[in-house]
Amino acid sequence: MDEALKRQLSPLRDRIDAIDQQILTLLCERARTAQAVGDVKHAANAEGPVLRPEREAEVIRNLQANNAGPFPNEAIGPVWTEIISACRGLERGLTVAFLGPQGSFSEQAALEHFGHAVQKLACPSFDEVFRAVQAGQADVGMVPVENSTEGAVNRTLDLLLNAPVKLIGEHSIVIRHCLMASDGSLDGVKTVMAHPQALAQCQDWLTRHHPELVRSSAASNAEAARMASQDPTVAAIAGETAADVWGLKIIAAGIQDDPHNRTRFLAIGDIATLPTGQDKTSLILAVPNRAGAVYEMLAPLAENGVSMTRFESRPARTGQWAYYFYVDVLGHRDDPAVARALSALEAQVAFFKVLGSYPAQ
Repeated sequence: MDEALKRQLSPLRDRIDAIDQQILTLLCERARTAQAVGDVKHAANAEGPVLRPEREAEVIRNLQANNAGPFPNEAIGPVWTEIISACRGLERGLTVAFLGPQGSFSEQAALEHFGHAVQKLACPSFDEVFRAVQAGQADVGMVPVENSTEGAVNRTLDLLLNAPVKLIGEHSIVIRHCLMASDGSLDGVKTVMAHPQALAQCQDWLTRHHPELVRSSAASNAEAARMASQDPTVAAIAGETAADVWGLKIIAAGIQDDPHNRTRFLAIGDIATLPTGQDKTSLILAVPNRAGAVYEMLAPLAENGVSMTRFESRPARTGQWAYYFYVDVLGHRDDPAVARALSALEAQVAFFKVLGSYPAQ
């Protein structure tokens, strides 16, 4: 490097080192204050949940609103999620359940949402994620609910119908599928494995490039990667993280048919979140099987000025062509307009369940 350039850069790098030390000092002060909060709650016998989704959302939104730059606003969320996670962990560790094994997109969503300072509980199925939360084996869980290409994740919808859990958050991630195998080639490979949703999201690419491969379903993409690591006749479709975790080599990256492919995840737990001013409320509704019933069901939302962001139907499996409707609306269940709409809905529908109100992403 040119000596003149070194002389110019040296004081700037020294300044960055000094600033980093100041940041570390402040982070330690924040951590001590978080510990003091836990001490106060413990002394008052009012410990409650260590996770407060509305408080964490409020911290990040306030920082973004007051950011004068040039630090990018979109970086504030990931950075402070990790800061909050580390401080939260000093009070009490948070156990997060997700569809495993290690390297799944569900794990990615969980860590992006709750931060890395958590205890991870990889589960073999969505059912086990719900069971772990209900049994207290995990504090919270993360499950996919809809994909921008393939639509609803039906097993999650069915579990939400019957499980006594609350929705406490949402998180959306870009899904970038990769074809991978143990030696980085398809020599000797006969089968490609992935979760059924991933196979569907890559079906056109597979048909065009590798129609000879037998497509086989796995419990998760990470499980497919694990199996590919043990069987040279199997290739897997999974994310880049799974390739690293299971020692696979990527043959082709970004093979999803939709380049904008995204999956929305829901965080579940046993926490009633407070309003933040930017919330969503999720419901399950059912109406009598008669003309105009669905129109009447939606009328209280319009009458109270409540916006609906999602409307999904799912067969009730009664043999009578009845359906459950999964509805997301903007606002918290305690907001006056939403509360009025929910009260009117509950009085007129055949089935009514509020899954939860939570900070909107």
